[in-house]
This record gives sequence, structure tokens and C-alpha cells, in this order.
Amino acid sequence: MAISNIKAVFQQDIQKVWETVTSLNNYAWRSDLSKIEILNENQFVEYTKEGYATTFTITAVETCKRWEFDMENDNMKGHWIGIFTQKDGQTEIDFTENVAAKKLFMRPFVKSFLKKQQMLYVSDLKKALL
Repeated sequence: MAISNIKAVFQQDIQKVWETVTSLNNYAWRSDLSKIEILNENQFVEYTKEGYATTFTITAVETCKRWEFDMENDNMKGHWIGIFTQKDGQTEIDFTENVAAKKLFMRPFVKSFLKKQQMLYVSDLKKALL
């Protein structure tokens, strides 16, 4: 298993950050996605620009505090935890992914891939919140 964590602080109200991150309908700010398909109230599928699908199953929701889900595709399986904290008008996000590669040859690359994805996500989120 590979664990990757990223933290960032935004000069935005926690409600706006929460709504941006958790919206499954307004995802145009995500430069890596072509679409999100909502399966039911607890499951959705994200499709990369290349058409690669990852299924997410929401496991915990505490509005403006915590969002968690299990995720799985052909290459990996894992869990994601997002913690949201507001302090002095700023919002901190603390996102942790715990992922296991399904294919042996991919294991050495999982952590670096997660870091790269997390950095892109935070970069896209910063632009969306401006």
C-alpha cells in the first residue's frame, strides 16, 4: 500500500471549498476529467480525458468537515479521506490517499503517481476558487 497526503490553505470560506470539492455536477475545473457519472447517492464514476474509469463509493460525509470514499479501477484499489478545517476565514484541506496497486509491476510507481495527481488536483482547485 502507498499512502500520500497533501495539505493546502485557501483564502476562501469553508462552504465554498466544500461545495467545489464535493460537487459531482460542477467538475469542469478538474483538468484531468472528461466526465463524472453518478450511479446512485453513494457511488459515482470519474472518467479521465483518456476515458479511463474509476469507481468511487462514498463511505463518510460530515458536511464541511470530512468526506471519505473507497475507490477502485483496473489498476488500483484504495481509500481517500478529505478533512476540511476553517480558521480565521481560511480553509485548510488535508487529503490522504491509501492505495494498493493491483498489478505487481505498478507497485513501485503508485506513490509518485498519487503525489502527481494530488498536486494537479490542488492546482486546479486553487484556480477554481479564485
